[in-house]
This record gives sequence, C-alpha cells and structure tokens, in this order.
Amino acid sequence: MEKAPVSARRLLEAHGAWLLILLGLATMFGPTFYELSRTLWAGDQQGHGPIVLAVTCWLVWRDWHALDSTQSSQPLPAVGWPLLVLGSAMYALGRSQGIWLFEMGSLIVLVTGSVLLLRGPRQLFAIKFALFFMLFMIPLPGALVDSMTQPMKAAVSWASENLMHAAGYPVSRTGVMLQVGQYQLMVADACAGLHTLFVLEALGLLYLNVVRHSSPFRNIMLAILIVPISFCANVIRVVVLCLITLYFGDEAGQGFLHGFAGMVLFMSALALTIWIDGLLRLAQQVWGRRRNVAA
Repeated sequence: MEKAPVSARRLLEAHGAWLLILLGLATMFGPTFYELSRTLWAGDQQGHGPIVLAVTCWLVWRDWHALDSTQSSQPLPAVGWPLLVLGSAMYALGRSQGIWLFEMGSLIVLVTGSVLLLRGPRQLFAIKFALFFMLFMIPLPGALVDSMTQPMKAAVSWASENLMHAAGYPVSRTGVMLQVGQYQLMVADACAGLHTLFVLEALGLLYLNVVRHSSPFRNIMLAILIVPISFCANVIRVVVLCLITLYFGDEAGQGFLHGFAGMVLFMSALALTIWIDGLLRLAQQVWGRRRNVAA
C-alpha cells in the first residue's frame, strides 16, 4: 500500500519539472491545436499538420534518454529565460492577432528555452532534428504560397503532359489545364503546390534521420535529391489521376480515387527515395572497389 505514493513521489522528483512544462504547453497550445483541427488541418493542403505533430512527439520520445540526462551539460538560464520571454511574446501576438506563423513558431522557441533552462546545450543538440521537424507543422504564409505555387503547378503540368504524350495518350495542355480524351482537368494547388512539396520534403528528411547513414556522401546526395524526388512524385500523382479519370470517368477521378492518388504521391516519393538510396549505396561500393584496386 505504501509503494504507490513512493513511486509517485520519485516520479515527481525525477520528472516534475518536465511534467510542469508539458502541462503549461498543453494549456497554451491545446486551444491552438483544436482550432487548427477545425480549420487549416481539416483541409487537403495543411492536413499533414497532425502527422508532423505526432512524429515530433515520437522523435522526442525516442531521444528522451539523452534529453533527460543531467550529466551532459550545465543549464543555461541566461539564454533559456530570454527565449521563454520571446516565445511567450510571440504566442501572445500570434494568438491575439491570428498570425499562425508566430503562434505556432513560438512552440519551437518555448521548447528550446525550456531545455536550455533545465538541462543545457548538449541535450538541446540531442533533439535538434525534432525541433527542426516542427517547422513543417507551421502554416506557411499565404503570400509565399501564392507566389511559388503557380510556377510549380505549371512545371508539373508540363511534365505530366509530355510523359503521357510519350506513352501515347491523347493529352494536351493549356497553362495548368490538361485535356485528357474528352475530360478536362486542372492541376490544383493540393496536387502540385508548395504545401505538397513541403510535406514531401518532411518525408525525405525523416527518412534520412531514421536511416542515419554513416556515409556523408549518401546523406548529402539524398538531401540534395529530395527536391527532384518530390517533383517526380507530384508528376506521378497527376498522371495517375489523369489515367483514373480517362478510364473510369470524371466522378471516379474527383471522388474516392482522387484520395487514392494522394496515397500514390507518398508511396511513390518513399519508393523513389529508397530506390535512389540504393543506387547511391551501389555507386559508393563501386567507387570503393575502384579505389582499392588503384591502391
């Protein structure tokens, strides 16, 4: 009967500060996440937000042993407290004025300040990727999205038209409008916009973090190739959607199978990333054999 209070007391002594910070963050950002779930996160373009949040929590949990260590480095209250004040000011401004960039960005600043206040820079370094990954959860400014989405849509439309034309399909293009047989489709923002590229960038970087190659060559090359991989995945999605519409009709293309095309986007991006990673591994092995032979 006495073990439960002792265990609870030990838990509070060991993690009481973290539990207090978690409670404070939940109180502050709980309404924010609820509002996002009913607005931006409920749409196609920002629907990746909850997934990024869940993955971030998993990344922190995976590296919790390094984060909660009290022996790696000394706390930096001189840096931690100013960051907490800055993060609180950003949250207050963003919350009161409806600026998602400040409201969501303040979460990264507050977590950074809390870690420096309780632990130190080495523990902060241990969760650097989780903090960086949180950037993909912040809604992008509308002006930036609008300025970059149109040229991206035009490029994806052009590539999709040429790919289908080379395969012998009856297709023509006017701007971002594709004429496939008797059907006319417009490449929408959700199919080839900046948000889609943003999500695929997050997927590629997460793959790099999980795999954790020891070879700098493979890491650097994969990081560089994430952008063209994302572009190719977008083209595959548009082509699949065009083929679905051509063979099964407009209702199928705009209905359930349109959602399936979204699944194809992520499946193709992941498959392309793994395939190119394999090619890089093969190239590295061949290069290593040639160097050994030359030596």
